[in-house]
Amino acid sequence: MPPNHAPHELRRRLPRLFLGLVLCGWGIASMVASELGLGPWDVLHQGLSVLTGIPIGTMGILVGILVLALWFPLHERPGLGTVLNVLVIGIVIDVTLLWLSTPDSLTLRIIMMLAGPVLFGVGSGFYIGAGLGSGPRDGVMTGLARRGWPVGVARAVIEVTVLALGWLLGGTVGLGTVLFAVLIGPLVHWCLPRLTIPDLDVGQVRPPGVRSAR
Repeated sequence: MPPNHAPHELRRRLPRLFLGLVLCGWGIASMVASELGLGPWDVLHQGLSVLTGIPIGTMGILVGILVLALWFPLHERPGLGTVLNVLVIGIVIDVTLLWLSTPDSLTLRIIMMLAGPVLFGVGSGFYIGAGLGSGPRDGVMTGLARRGWPVGVARAVIEVTVLALGWLLGGTVGLGTVLFAVLIGPLVHWCLPRLTIPDLDVGQVRPPGVRSAR
């Protein structure tokens, strides 16, 4: 459950929250444009986008709403940051991809692929450090954990499932997928203590095993 904050605290936290979400959106858009692989959930969003013709960011919003609906039977309570996470990241992805195209140069594509996890990791540090609620997908995992599932097992089962489904639907799995999985945990771990707002107990907003803003 996200902590309640007074209005003056929200004024401190909301700018960091929005900055984090924008950075996450830029990171995902950079990986999409690189065409070298995406994180598990974004593979699913891209696969559904291929299937339906709906832009990948908009599809991420729709999937986020469905995932958020799963919080209620799990008795999870979303925060303001949770709701904004669902909306802002998807909008930023779609707007960014209107002007960010796939370059012909493989070197540039590799740079974009590498920039994606870095932007997403730093963005997650700002977002989680704002202390306004976890990402919708992480809420499902922590809800399952409270019902006896080890957090690592819950994360692995969910992410392998969405990755496989997204790949079958036409989502891009590649080197970027591996790098995202390897880099996000250490990046967020490094960024969180440096980007968390002072006097905020990180444990309130980031249960053990939860590694990113999504």
